[in-house]
Amino acid sequence: MKKIIPLFLLLTTSVFAYDQSALMHAFNSVVMIRGYQENGSLGYGSGVIVGDNQIVTNCHVLRGTKKPWVSQGDQTFSIVSVKSNPWHDLCLIGTHGMSRIPAPLGTSKLKKNSEVVGIGHSHGAPVPLTIGGLIIATYPIDNGNLILSSAKFRLGASGSGLFNMQGELVGINTFKTTGYGSYYAVPVEWLKDLMNQKEFDEFPIQGKALWEEDEDKKPYYLRIAIPKAKEEWNSVERLANEWVKKEPNNTEAWYELGFAYLSLNKMDAAKEAFKKSNQCDKKNIDPIFELAKIAKNDDPNQAKNYLEQLNQIDLDKAAELKEIFNK
Repeated sequence: MKKIIPLFLLLTTSVFAYDQSALMHAFNSVVMIRGYQENGSLGYGSGVIVGDNQIVTNCHVLRGTKKPWVSQGDQTFSIVSVKSNPWHDLCLIGTHGMSRIPAPLGTSKLKKNSEVVGIGHSHGAPVPLTIGGLIIATYPIDNGNLILSSAKFRLGASGSGLFNMQGELVGINTFKTTGYGSYYAVPVEWLKDLMNQKEFDEFPIQGKALWEEDEDKKPYYLRIAIPKAKEEWNSVERLANEWVKKEPNNTEAWYELGFAYLSLNKMDAAKEAFKKSNQCDKKNIDPIFELAKIAKNDDPNQAKNYLEQLNQIDLDKAAELKEIFNK
């Protein structure tokens, strides 16, 4: 589920067991946000209806325009107010005369490998595109979890919705590592704080977002993304070592260090790092998966133990591991 697919296929094939009506409602809650830029070009992004005449989007969608508006199908709606948190890159815009049922809010506390769907106007498509994917990781930040998923989005889908398979909004698709395909959504919990902000009616929106911070000031899970995608394993090893020293109980930090060691063929160091990752979080499927693969030839009994552990946590990931064992 990594490619762009029509909604009717999403709802009639691989996800037939899920709440189809809820997913259709999620689809209908997504809107396009447009505005003329200073150079005269027409900019666009996406948004999600989250309340009575209330739409959440990314603040960077509103940066270059002084008079944005909302559209859905052949209807347009003026924007009358906005609440903003530029650092979180979330803006809550108020419209007039838009009678729509809002999307229900879920949580960014998501299980790895669980299915999600991004719905937005990638490439400025007039009808929202649905893009399925899996949760790769979540990172605690400011009372929520930044979400890394494989649900791809393109230009025009900034501010679009990331939904669970019950149609609940769990995050707002916000940024990706340029050219390397790591897709991040900010947590829906931040919206609840935004609703308490003061309204104003002036555009364009100004202010730097957290993902635009200087590279050496970003959290390690963002600093590590590009060298990992470029397979610059020595850089990943260095950053991951810094990360585990700063956050010794962080399961993701130890996993990334183990993966760097594994990619550099430092097998003993990789096993130790994966074991520490597992100790930090017994439900983290990634270090168990890698430890099982390492043990496949050296210690088949231990490999079976890891498979049993994984089977208790994630049946799909366990099935993937069984296929590897059977090769």
